[in-house]
Amino acid sequence: MTIADRKLVARHLTEAKRVVVKVGSALLVDADKGRLNRAWLEAFAADVSRIKKRGQEVIVVSSGAIALGRRHLGLNSGKLKLEESQAAAAVGQIRLAHAYKDLLDAHEITVAQILLTLGDTEQRRRYLNARGTLNTLLSLGAVPVINENDTVATTEIRYGDNDRLAARVAQMVGADCLVLLSDIDGLYTANPNLDPDAEFIARVLEITPAIEAMAGGAGSEMGSGGMQTKIAAAKIAVGAGCHLCIAKGAHPHPLQRIEEGARCTWFVPSSTPVATRKQWIAGTLKPAGAIVVDDGAVRALMGGKSLLPAGVTRAVGRFDRGDTVSILGPDGSEVARGICAYSDSDAARIIGRKSADIEAVLGFRGRDEIVHRDDLVLIKAHVTGSI
Repeated sequence: MTIADRKLVARHLTEAKRVVVKVGSALLVDADKGRLNRAWLEAFAADVSRIKKRGQEVIVVSSGAIALGRRHLGLNSGKLKLEESQAAAAVGQIRLAHAYKDLLDAHEITVAQILLTLGDTEQRRRYLNARGTLNTLLSLGAVPVINENDTVATTEIRYGDNDRLAARVAQMVGADCLVLLSDIDGLYTANPNLDPDAEFIARVLEITPAIEAMAGGAGSEMGSGGMQTKIAAAKIAVGAGCHLCIAKGAHPHPLQRIEEGARCTWFVPSSTPVATRKQWIAGTLKPAGAIVVDDGAVRALMGGKSLLPAGVTRAVGRFDRGDTVSILGPDGSEVARGICAYSDSDAARIIGRKSADIEAVLGFRGRDEIVHRDDLVLIKAHVTGSI
């Protein structure tokens, strides 16, 4: 693949509405001294600023807390005990967050720190809360900086690497592009450090067993991930309709280099995040419950609008916030299907109300929509295609 071809493929990054970037420990922390690589981070902050000025939203998933903290605690090199890793993370995380704040402040970018565990992306209620927080931060122009909450996560309840965490975050927020910045420039048919005949793979259209077999072990002493975790991350991202790029991040301005045609590996999904999400909603075999709406709401839905409480006449069955429900017209036929922003009991209390009344009725400020258009699919019996 030529540089011109790589620049063309890089449109997956330049044209993405929402980008997640994972930064590896080896890029952030000097392996010999255990200190923050501030010059590299300054260049990376400039990359983030440039992307945001294009109107794109950015989330950073950052490693490095343990690597930074162990030096300050005087912990020797080599594998740490669980409690030592947690202590190092507690010390290093505050230094890492402070560095991101300082360097992005210089570009007038607001930084938010988010610490997640495996349960936050696996358990539905916590998943919805985390997604809501991230979407709100992005809508307000902030850049969330995410790391696994290593201070409390144990071996049994943690990711153990930020590649897969980044993929789950990309899946959670419907990102269009995930970039894994690492100490290797992409996927090879074998470990290039051991096999001089290893061939570089620029583009992966399908993650086959042969592709998975190419992954080796961890690539650096500083990080916990290797090509195996990157392939696992690619499977998650591609399944969510998100393009994934594995790129060498050691050079200054790593995102700019991708756009300028630097060598990297792209994993290509077969559909967009929105299409994938709506296919999942439409494919729900057994909706948890149903919401009955009036004729005005049916017309609004057909016109591409969200479902507001004012158009709802009845809630049927038992369902929780985040469950998929059927949306039924006055005659009982299914008009649409979507993810409900309220439980059945809360939905019943705001039926027929204006969105402005929700807080007064429920005692908290929820979403204006019972089902947002982004979480809704029309049934083909009523209309061809989906919103």
